[in-house]
Amino acid sequence: MDRVKLKRWRTAPRIPPSDRNRLRDFHPVLAQILYNRGYSDPGEALRFLTGRLPDLNPFLLPDMNLAVTRIRQAIRAEDPIAVYGDFDTDGVTATALLVQALRALNAVVEPYIPHREEDGYGLNSSALMQMAQDGFRLVITVDCGIRSMQEVQDARAVGLDLIITDHHSVGVDLPDALAVVNPKRADNKYPETMLAGVGVAYRLADALFRAARSFGEPVGVTLEDLVDLVAVGTVADLAPLNSLENRALVIQGLAALNAARRPGLYALMEEAHLRPGKLKAINIGFGLGPRLNAAGRLEHASTAYELLTTDDFDQARVLASELQEINVRRQDETRLSEIVARELALRGLEGVDPPLLFAADESFLPGIVGLMAGRLAEEFYRPAVVVEINRATGECRGSCRSIPEFDILHALDQCADLMVRHGGHAQAAGFTVRLENLDDLRMRLFELAAEALWDDDLRPELDIDAEVPLDMLTIDLARELARLEPTGHLNPQPMLATYGVPVLDARPVGRDNAHLKLTLGEASLRLDAIAFRQGALTYDLPRRVDIAYHLEINEWNGRERPQLNVRDIRPSAV
Repeated sequence: MDRVKLKRWRTAPRIPPSDRNRLRDFHPVLAQILYNRGYSDPGEALRFLTGRLPDLNPFLLPDMNLAVTRIRQAIRAEDPIAVYGDFDTDGVTATALLVQALRALNAVVEPYIPHREEDGYGLNSSALMQMAQDGFRLVITVDCGIRSMQEVQDARAVGLDLIITDHHSVGVDLPDALAVVNPKRADNKYPETMLAGVGVAYRLADALFRAARSFGEPVGVTLEDLVDLVAVGTVADLAPLNSLENRALVIQGLAALNAARRPGLYALMEEAHLRPGKLKAINIGFGLGPRLNAAGRLEHASTAYELLTTDDFDQARVLASELQEINVRRQDETRLSEIVARELALRGLEGVDPPLLFAADESFLPGIVGLMAGRLAEEFYRPAVVVEINRATGECRGSCRSIPEFDILHALDQCADLMVRHGGHAQAAGFTVRLENLDDLRMRLFELAAEALWDDDLRPELDIDAEVPLDMLTIDLARELARLEPTGHLNPQPMLATYGVPVLDARPVGRDNAHLKLTLGEASLRLDAIAFRQGALTYDLPRRVDIAYHLEINEWNGRERPQLNVRDIRPSAV
């Protein structure tokens, strides 16, 4: 199987003159991008850029009244409450947020963050049984539980009341919990359906604070004290940033992060060499998120939870250093396992172009199978499944990453009879399967992918927001495009294209000469550019190229200059 190399460039339709006139107060390139994002009304465009939201009523979320009533009952009776979280960044930030909010309301509350290997995905019946034995009568989940049908029944059987708060896709039936707060429910009336798990937890805190204030009760923290956690979980979980609410929450959260009020996140910024005051969404995605995730991948996510909740700067630095060490180890483990996964996925496929890649092995660590699946899906542009085999327990845990053409969660739904449990999203999902069913699951997923993708020309597409002439690539334009921050999932950094660009200089840089440093333009107009992971092109570049890139601001010695982050290069026909 050959790796996919050629991308299809797909340039957005040019903004119609009528809409350009309506957006005349915006820079023409920014106006084009706003139009691409669905904003042709100047008022709505401005609200999008500024991140302003009207006051949203959290009680419009399904079962929110039920959840708040039961929680307030437990607080008044001083009954202990357990917050059952998840081991990824979204789950850990949601756990920290809800525990902090409940303690501000004088609740007796304890966190429970499952262990990836011992507890697995979703709720775990043994853990819930133990909570009942320990005297808990109310359990609130965050970022999990929507597909834990049997586990909820087991909890009810021992007298536990469960409040499920989740954002993952809903199955055919809802779990039989006391309350199920999920914006993806069919009966949801809340205006936003794409909150992260931490976003749902934040709205539960919002509802609890409103209820307390309506009775004149003191609340020890404000929503502003929690929004830094929302930003970290939302960006790390790839929640869509074209959502007005997610965007507004991340903007507010970044302001709090840049003020560095939470000791743990400040210490983690230091480990990631990030400066408070300069933090952007991309720094969460590639700096803070992976370090917080690393604990749950290789050890226990309680380290990340402790970091987020400590008030002690010295302890925060110790915990941040520990997370840094775990993350370095995670990177090394991933690098070695990728080689094995690639070999297993491609074994016996010489000359064959498979619809799906599948690799299963006993050596894989359950905490990194998702990363490995993501790398395979990106490299070959195919849905990819990587599975950790545990012969001792007879259970295998897999992680899936997909491409836009194939809904992997829908495929897993069609294999539900073969699995112990599964869940996730259209592009990323996980499952547990008995070893004796693993081969049948592999074959059925192959068949489903083959049926869905057989006539598709599977090549990654590069969406170009606008074609821009070289002389328009100024620092002023870079500053205008920075107004689109925070960028991320479904609100990506603007992708621009310029054709027939002269190459003045090209040289490899970085470890193993992996990257390509370029000087582009004419003698009177020179632009610096960097093309990550494209160092191999250094000596094959023609004199003129077409480039697709992000226009960024490079700060050096107090000066700002435009710089191109080149995402794709091809010989120019101009």
